Amino acid sequence: MDSFWHVLNLLGPALGLAAWSSLGVKLLWWRALRSVSLLSLMWVASLACSLVSLLGLWVFGVDGKVLTYAGMVLACALSFWWRGFAKPSKAA
Repeated sequence: MDSFWHVLNLLGPALGLAAWSSLGVKLLWWRALRSVSLLSLMWVASLACSLVSLLGLWVFGVDGKVLTYAGMVLACALSFWWRGFAKPSKAA
């Protein structure tokens, strides 16, 4: 049971950031993101933030470094751009 709570506390900030920011992005840019589902945004952002959180744990050896949280914000923003706003380029 302790392991479950440790993993939940490790990934909690990543999942919370992904969920709340997905809602905010969907509300702010609702016209541009009309074709992208909220669950799709949450899934991609959750994956990106969780990977950065695990990478921060591996690099620093501890959880909760400010640099890790900054990386999670950047990864979340990049995942929104990639999933919602990046248009595939047409080959010439």
